[in-house]
Amino acid sequence: MTIRVGTRGSQLAVAQSETVAAAIERATGENVELVKITTTGDTSSAPVTQLGVGVFVNQLRNALHDDEIDVAVHSFKDLPTDQPEDLEIAAVPPRADPRDILLGSQNRTLDELPAGARIGTGSPRRAAQLLAMERGWEVVPIRGNIDSRSARVGKDLDAVVLAAAGFHRVGRESEVTEFIDPLTMLPAPAQGALAVECRKTDKTNAAILYKLNDRNAEFATAAERAILARLEAGCSAPVAALADTSPADEDNPEALDLYLRALVAAEDGSRVDKLSVTATVTKPEEAATVGTRLAEELLDAGVTLVRK
Repeated sequence: MTIRVGTRGSQLAVAQSETVAAAIERATGENVELVKITTTGDTSSAPVTQLGVGVFVNQLRNALHDDEIDVAVHSFKDLPTDQPEDLEIAAVPPRADPRDILLGSQNRTLDELPAGARIGTGSPRRAAQLLAMERGWEVVPIRGNIDSRSARVGKDLDAVVLAAAGFHRVGRESEVTEFIDPLTMLPAPAQGALAVECRKTDKTNAAILYKLNDRNAEFATAAERAILARLEAGCSAPVAALADTSPADEDNPEALDLYLRALVAAEDGSRVDKLSVTATVTKPEEAATVGTRLAEELLDAGVTLVRK
């Protein structure tokens, strides 16, 4: 038996899918084959906001539908919040560092970048938070892989902002100038987490994949993504969320304390709304309910997804 694991073909996607494949091999003893699939997001240089929802996942899901692969590995932050009826997220493996990072020319941190510095990012969420700092920086929209983005630092850009998890997975953490504190820049919902998906009818694969599941990552991402769903915001919207979990009671191992922070910003940084909540939860569905309630509080506060 060979288990076919679908992945995007980028260096980062392959690296993170290889960790999942190795975990499946350890859990089953079966052969695992990586199947590289090109997505719309891989073939277009247009901003993600113009390409629409699911540009990095649709072709992977089509391959699952068509039985070309048995498992799909996604960056969880790229997944639309609407789940196809015939597919399920069978596992959320242990989460990598969810923070954003800065690659600064001359090893400069955010605090050391002067007014007029050009900072590259392809994320409206990051751009909005940078602009809201009112430091006089020019935020430059960029696309590309880790190599192409980082290569621009010290040339036409003074810095770029990327995800810490990606640099960790490709073994390039030594190049990071600054790990940005979430108090300074709140990350995207589910950033740093992977979602491992299979067909609902594949009960054997679902059972195998569940062995890879991490409860802390599962609960945290459920809460964070529920905010996106309630706000009806896509993965490229200027919305941020981060949930921290910890054991709630040693006598009740099922319970986790959840500390959830959320942010909604105008893309030009002219308005930023932040809220947080704490709760004790025992199921991922309860964590999602906490996220939904926090999103409703933001809506009650009058937030809108204002675009330039």
